[in-house]
Amino acid sequence: MTPDKNTILEALKTVRGPDLEGNIVDLGLVSDVFIADQKVYFSINVPAERAEALEPLRQAAERCVKAVAGVKGAVVSLTAERRPGADAPRAHPPHAAAPTLPPRAAAPSQPQAQKPAIAGIGAIIAVASGKGGVGKSTTAVNLALGLQALGLKTGLLDADVYGPSVPRLLGISGRPRQIDGRLIVPMENYGLKAMSMGFLVDEATAMIWRGPMVQSALMQMLREVAWDGLDVLVVDMPPGTGDVQLTLAQQVPLAGAVIVSTPQDLALIDARKAVTMFNKVEVPILGIVENMSYFLAPDTGVRYDIFGHGGARAEAEAIGVPFLGEVPLTMDIRQASDAGKPVVALDPDHPQARVYKAVASAVWEQVSQRRARPAPVLSFE
Repeated sequence: MTPDKNTILEALKTVRGPDLEGNIVDLGLVSDVFIADQKVYFSINVPAERAEALEPLRQAAERCVKAVAGVKGAVVSLTAERRPGADAPRAHPPHAAAPTLPPRAAAPSQPQAQKPAIAGIGAIIAVASGKGGVGKSTTAVNLALGLQALGLKTGLLDADVYGPSVPRLLGISGRPRQIDGRLIVPMENYGLKAMSMGFLVDEATAMIWRGPMVQSALMQMLREVAWDGLDVLVVDMPPGTGDVQLTLAQQVPLAGAVIVSTPQDLALIDARKAVTMFNKVEVPILGIVENMSYFLAPDTGVRYDIFGHGGARAEAEAIGVPFLGEVPLTMDIRQASDAGKPVVALDPDHPQARVYKAVASAVWEQVSQRRARPAPVLSFE
């Protein structure tokens, strides 16, 4: 039996609202309910300053939904989203006098070194781009495998909720299981532990979510997954420089970011935006990778600079960050990626695999050096 939205909402009416007033449905705190593959997704709108204190409310709603017949899982998030044209969500019926609570002091901005650590993860590296279509996900997968080839226990988080690519690139199907109804066990292939929204919904499912819900789901995939003692987690960031990227950069203790770009000016303009964003939130830029750097015709061996050449190297030199390497555009990489057989795993001695492993070595050397240095003291005005 497949549950429907009305059934879920009726069940949620048994969950009392904040301060035990009314229920979360009648109070208008429940967002649109999204159901895919018998898994239920929704958020509960609460005052931002009370989100931490209302975590038991989220847990109660999650338990309630999981108890509905036909539901195989639930992702419930707390958001402080404000609907367009509407007043802030109320935690009390209009006729009730809401008790006043002392406001919590605003948390000071946190330096990079003080962001809460993620349990079971030693270092987190973001792979980002200013735009889509530059091969960022393929780079992230092969970078993770390259780090693994260095002897590091490595994981991969697909942070692109709207267009998850990791399941296809790693050749993983099926659904993750949960421990005690709470922690998710990551999927695994080629020795990599991986988590992606693509493991929770069908490949053809369109995720029609607003920003706050996406952000909350990503934080759950980070903090509520049994990563189990990773040396490093590679995060395949969504393309662009929007809310999701900013949330991850501000809330997650990133060891650094790798920027992926193709050589032409149009892609480099957007790559600069990604660099600027990470600089503003004090995330070190570990370097730039020039993907699709050139094309070697397989029949003649003639080289073609389809997108130009050297633009990413020149950009790295101009802004004073390392240039990590040139990855050519080849049919081997495309075919292996589509088949879920990343080139670093499929053929570690392939010329392109050696490029990815060299990039991984350069990235990890920087991360290791930065971790060995004393943390800088940052001041925020």
